Amino acid sequence: MLAMESAHSIRFLYRHFLSGITEKSLNAFYYACSYAKVDYSRFMNVTASMALKLIPGLLESQPVFLCIDDTMVPKFGKKFENASKLFDHAAHNGSNYLNGHCFVSLMLCIPVWNDRKVVYQAVPLGYRMWKKKKSKLELAASMVRQVMPEFCTKKNVVILCDSWYAKKDLVCVVNDYSNLDIICNARCDSVIYDPAPKPTGKRGRPAKHGRRLSVWDDFVLSDEKIGEYYTGVRRVLTNISGAREVLAYVTSAGKDSGSRRLFFSTVFPEQLHVFCAWQEKAPLNQTGSGWMQYIPLFLYAFRWNIEVGYYEQKTFWSLCSYMVRRCKGIEMLVNLINIAYCAMKLLPYQDEAFAEYRTKSVQEFRFALSGQIRKQVFYATFVDNIENSIKSNAVMNALKQLIVQQGFHL
Repeated sequence: MLAMESAHSIRFLYRHFLSGITEKSLNAFYYACSYAKVDYSRFMNVTASMALKLIPGLLESQPVFLCIDDTMVPKFGKKFENASKLFDHAAHNGSNYLNGHCFVSLMLCIPVWNDRKVVYQAVPLGYRMWKKKKSKLELAASMVRQVMPEFCTKKNVVILCDSWYAKKDLVCVVNDYSNLDIICNARCDSVIYDPAPKPTGKRGRPAKHGRRLSVWDDFVLSDEKIGEYYTGVRRVLTNISGAREVLAYVTSAGKDSGSRRLFFSTVFPEQLHVFCAWQEKAPLNQTGSGWMQYIPLFLYAFRWNIEVGYYEQKTFWSLCSYMVRRCKGIEMLVNLINIAYCAMKLLPYQDEAFAEYRTKSVQEFRFALSGQIRKQVFYATFVDNIENSIKSNAVMNALKQLIVQQGFHL
């Protein structure tokens, strides 16, 4: 139902679609959002399970990615539950603060074939409202833990997140699952050390780590650009990963000047099985033997998919237009909108009849499908209404034959 047109509100959806196919009142749908005994947290597991089934057999060994981020939804009313003043670094309203809600979300990226190339299809799994009872890091960690049972057969599941989420409360999750790793951006002033030196045999407690490192003085950048940046890499220890060694990448637009960015990866290139030559986009498909050590850094680029998902859902799917006031109702409606969005992403891969839409935007597929739904609703309602007033079997048969010719079956 939500896959029709952009639903500005439950009232809008009811007036333009639901009232034509049901006798339920408008209040019934408001009540269902806020009080229905539905565990919408399970939506993530169902969506993840459906998405994983679409991975072709030859790509089963490829890594899958869980992108984590949060997004702000401005609200101008005074009666929305849990609405508060929030800091938004990306706000364009003359201030870095807005009144509204903050949602933490999780997105799954799975490999599929597209014209003999490996393409990662991005499917948002769900949203959780940040209610300040626990941190966004803890909220993100709980979402990851909830969906991880669906990935028990996958060799490499990799979390992708920006520097805000590169903290212990989230990074510690990778220690709970043997097939889970994380690749993240990090603050340049993050504390990093050389790996612990080998025991000397002398008395006293062995050192837990080597000397402290600097992103400016202790990373030798590559002689040529790796993708778009000069890059240095080395094994390190960090406070957020404890005693576990990780790869640290430092990138810079200039060889001897310019700002530097720091990335961590708990997964090493030799642990990954990536079909580099068949990747759709550079620099992964240009990776030669000299670039293999940089593969985890290249994989971080898939995190951008979650930003694209936010843009599409806010612009074309009315993610920000809800008028429900209770927190439970808001989360229910937002996740129902997300399910409709996911359905449009997955259906072209589930049903060959819609295969032509695999390379088209999800909005284009939605408009095409909604047009067909409208026609079916119109014909079904038309026949239902005239059956009581027209008694001629000949007329009824003629109408039904016309409907069948249009490609619909009653």
